[in-house]
Order: sequence, then structure tokens, then C-alpha cells
Amino acid sequence: MNAEKLSKRLMAVASYIPHGSRVADIGSDHAYLPCYAVKKGIAAFAVAGEVADGPYDSAVSQVRKEGLQEKIAVRKGDGLQAVHSGEVDTITIAGMGGALIARILEEGKAKLDNVKRLVLQPNVGASAVREWLITNEWELVSEQILTEDGKIYEILIAERGEPKRPYTETNMEAEKLFGPFLLKEKNEAFRSKWRAEYDNWGRILEQLSLAESNSETAEKRKEIEWKRAIAKEALSCEKSERL
Repeated sequence: MNAEKLSKRLMAVASYIPHGSRVADIGSDHAYLPCYAVKKGIAAFAVAGEVADGPYDSAVSQVRKEGLQEKIAVRKGDGLQAVHSGEVDTITIAGMGGALIARILEEGKAKLDNVKRLVLQPNVGASAVREWLITNEWELVSEQILTEDGKIYEILIAERGEPKRPYTETNMEAEKLFGPFLLKEKNEAFRSKWRAEYDNWGRILEQLSLAESNSETAEKRKEIEWKRAIAKEALSCEKSERL
């Protein structure tokens, strides 16, 4: 992968960056995404933020190789510590767990005052991101789910607005798990993801049945049985034997 040809996942992330944005890419690794966005004229300026020495050095090297030092600032920092207040209007965070993305946003809330759009790509635990967005009054405006190299990725796009607008009052918990937009579309990537999750939860239930019975295992069983039930409902138009 390079700054000229991004992975399918990062191309999808880049497609949600508004034209002319000042963007911060947190956890930027080799800085491929900000380099691509600046070279294609999508972003006017970018920050590539990294907390670890190796990826930070790789980002510095990539930006120098592309000759973009005047338009891309590579900085070392934990999460949004790499961004100055008021410096950017778009933030991308891709390739991390949902709980970590939520933590980064929570700890960096002071840096979000002038930010208009969040483009978030959690590898797992997207529901934690949706929960954070609702709590902090960000409106989910679009979602995408895609498959690349046998892995399934979700992309969440949020802007300031009405945090509960995309959700329905009677089905909100399920929509936070599946994604309100993704649940309506139910494309093949969505179906593949939740068929696999359904099967995995079944295996966990089998393991719990062999574990010592206590309040913790009972609560865990209840949670998983609920998830399996709503997953089965979401996939109800499929042949039952596939579940």
C-alpha cells in the first residue's frame, strides 16, 4: 500500500473527508491516508498523529518522501494530544477497536470544539463508538460496511446534530449494536459479519453451560442470548438453517 493507491478500507474512509478539509488522522501509521488526501486535493492541510516511535518515524519518512512537509504535520502524541485546539475541522480514526476510539474522543473532547465531522473506522466494537456519539451529541449521518481481504470493516460518519435522529425509540439498543443505517441496508458484508457473530455466540453459550453457575455467568448468558435473538431477527429473511 502507498499514498497513491490506498487499501479499499482507507479509500472508503477518504471518501468521507469533505473537500478542502483540515484533517487530523489519529493513529496514522505510515501517514498514507493524509498523504493521499492532500495529494488528491481533498484536504488542504493534515495532521498525522502517532503515539509509538516506529509508526511515527514511518509517517515522517513517508511525508518527506512525498514532499508534503509544508502541508502535513507529523506529530507524536496520545490520541488528540497530537492536535492543537481549533487546528482541524475533520478527524479520522481508523484501524482501532471501538472502545479505544471512544476513549480517544472522550479524553480529547476539548479539541473537538471546531471539528465538524468525525470519520471513524473501528475494527471491532462499533457499538461503543455509537454509544459515545449519542452521549456526546454527535449525530451519526452515514455508515458503511465492507469486506477486504477476508475481513469486515465498519465506517461511521458523524457530525454535530441530533444524536438520536437515526435511531428508532423502540429498537435503539439493537440499532446501536448493528448500526441504524447498516441494519436498513443489510448488504452481504453485514450478513456475513452477523452470521459469524451468531455462530460465535453459540460457541460461547456452550462454554458457559460448562462453567460454574454464578451471577456473572448468568448475566453473560443473558446478554449473549439477547444478542443472538436480535441477530436472528436481523437475518430473518435468510434460510433458518444458515443460523
